[in-house]
Amino acid sequence: MNKVHNKRGFTIIEVVLVLAIAGLIFLMVFIALPALQRGQRDTQRRDDVSKFTSQLQSYAVNNRNKLPAATPVAVTAFKTSYLKWKVDNSGEFNDPKTGNGYNITTGAGTPTAADEMRYGGPNTECNNEAIQTGGGNRQAAISVVLEGGGVYCQNLVQ
Repeated sequence: MNKVHNKRGFTIIEVVLVLAIAGLIFLMVFIALPALQRGQRDTQRRDDVSKFTSQLQSYAVNNRNKLPAATPVAVTAFKTSYLKWKVDNSGEFNDPKTGNGYNITTGAGTPTAADEMRYGGPNTECNNEAIQTGGGNRQAAISVVLEGGGVYCQNLVQ
């Protein structure tokens, strides 16, 4: 009597092929994930600049349409009162990558550090990625460095 043996299972080529495809899928996910996270953090930074601008408008309403001066003392008072920024980084106004409070610098120029946000002060405006003087006492510019490259700058015009 002849016995028929049915072989069950996968050949080595089938197993290697499935593992190679799975490896490619994992590789694509791990390559795309950091770029996606950078994009999300940059969106948060843009939102933080908008929040900063909104709070500047609130400050101006409460202070006879005057914006805070571009001095360390005035900016520290503004960020602790209006932005809920705290020295111990437990506040709401923090860099999305480091979790630390933004380092807010003042005056014309371009922010350079990853956690730096620049407030030009009154009479400043955005010129591409840089803050420059001009625009009037009821205008200000705020900018931040983006991880994906470049600088985001937003004007406030009252």
